[in-house]
Amino acid sequence: MGKTLFDKIWETHVVQQIEDGPSVFYIDRHFIHEVTSPQAFKGLEQRGIPVFRPDQVVATADHNVPTLNQHLPIKEELSRLQVATLIENCKNHNIELYGLGHPYQGIVHVIGPELGITQPGMTIVCGDSHTSTHGAFGSIAFGIGTSEVEMVLATQCLMQSKPKLMRINVEGELQPGVGAKDIILYIIAQISASGATGYFVEYAGSAIRSLSMEARMTICNMSIEMGARGGMIAPDETTFTYMKGRKFMPQGEAFNEKVSEWSKLYSDQDATFDMEINIAASAIGPMITYGTNPGMGITVTGHIPTLEQIESSDRPSFNKSLQYMGFHPGASIRGQKVDYVFIGSCTNSRIEDLRQVAAFVKGKKKADDVEVWIVPGSKQVEQQAIAEGIDKVFEAAGFQLRQPGCSACLGMNEDKIPAGKYCISTSNRNFEGRQGPNARTLLASPLTAALAAITGKVDDVREYI
Repeated sequence: MGKTLFDKIWETHVVQQIEDGPSVFYIDRHFIHEVTSPQAFKGLEQRGIPVFRPDQVVATADHNVPTLNQHLPIKEELSRLQVATLIENCKNHNIELYGLGHPYQGIVHVIGPELGITQPGMTIVCGDSHTSTHGAFGSIAFGIGTSEVEMVLATQCLMQSKPKLMRINVEGELQPGVGAKDIILYIIAQISASGATGYFVEYAGSAIRSLSMEARMTICNMSIEMGARGGMIAPDETTFTYMKGRKFMPQGEAFNEKVSEWSKLYSDQDATFDMEINIAASAIGPMITYGTNPGMGITVTGHIPTLEQIESSDRPSFNKSLQYMGFHPGASIRGQKVDYVFIGSCTNSRIEDLRQVAAFVKGKKKADDVEVWIVPGSKQVEQQAIAEGIDKVFEAAGFQLRQPGCSACLGMNEDKIPAGKYCISTSNRNFEGRQGPNARTLLASPLTAALAAITGKVDDVREYI
């Protein structure tokens, strides 16, 4: 019987299979940041254990960092402490750190791929749920908890049980104005925020193969938002073209040899999955969320479900979510006024995202009563945007191009959305208080967010392009 892409990588990384138990699973690359690593290092020190393979660990500061005036001391005491602790831990354990001021600093799931650290066939972990982003390169990548961070630092292994496998096929051509973020929001809306619980998901089909690497990362990034352990896409020529020549990628003939090896990473024709879902790309429109989990999404021309369309057991949480958001069952969101626009996060902060937004807003001005934050995913993205003049386009439109960091994706730094305000965001989560206490988040694509910045409201980008 044929093997899936997941099977091929899993089998080459199982160190030991425990009878009637989990596997001892080897980890190739371990990313860390300032939030989930301090307790792990503390645990090692208390037990007198060194970091086993520091050369396979890469650190950066992203969650707590300010996105303005990064040359100045961090104002927030906890954030300042966490970043300082990361610096000290990396120094003590000889771990490469891309901290504030370093040309490679940025969001952990942005810098890994752009530096060529992320490669096909790898197993990759990080104390961050959106580690699934790296699966776009044909790797097994997933988030882990703090105790597991400590385990990997100490042993370069984890105890893991093999998950069930799901394949989601997206076939056909996308409508103009519809992109990767719309694809994944549509999928989550179809199967719910828990629809892939217990599964590792492979994305396939002609619509997926037609996407750029940056778009594929957007899709894999949000796999966790439907309950999946992670997401992955088989590497192909698009993958290899993106990777060639990057800083930590094999070079010359060594790269060609790796490509020959990586080209075997795909699901065999007769491979079987525990579940398969088929989606027509033409059915997907520009998406927007209306509630407090990413599965509560509709097309911008659609309507919030009525109570009759919601299972009776789900109605209390549905009503609570709409009350928080200030919406009503059966209502349309199109035309909803927005106060803030945030374009950034590990989901949509890469140079391709910024180019797309700049091309759309060039020659236009933002709405007077909307504040727009553009936060690049890394120093390299920021410098590329400046080199291409994208910063000037944003400045002319009244957008603020800030410095790299997780920013308003989550309320762990200074970039918070005020209570009661509506923010259309390219990030990955719209939980209550995610962007600040009582902030109201509408998840959308960079294009839909850019349109809201110009018009001041939710609208259909298909009518403007």
